[in-house]
Amino acid sequence: MVMKKRHTKSRGKRRRSHAALKKVSLSKCAHCGKPVLPHRACQNCGYYRGRQVIDIESKELKRIEKEKAKREKEEKKEEKKKEKEAKKVQV
Repeated sequence: MVMKKRHTKSRGKRRRSHAALKKVSLSKCAHCGKPVLPHRACQNCGYYRGRQVIDIESKELKRIEKEKAKREKEEKKEEKKKEKEAKKVQV
């Protein structure tokens, strides 16, 4: 495809003037004081507009249990692998 008319440098620059990165505006959490994106619940304490909307403690416990289960699964896998190797050596 061929260009019909050439665009000036200034026209291209004007078009790209809106492509600049904008500064992220952060506000402080009213409950814990950590920086928070506007209109979002605090990731540290789970509060939004003065009330708790996310139970952070239960989320943290769930994450820890998930990691523990993953580690146990990997350990079982390693044990099975060692058993197979031991059987091969015996034969």
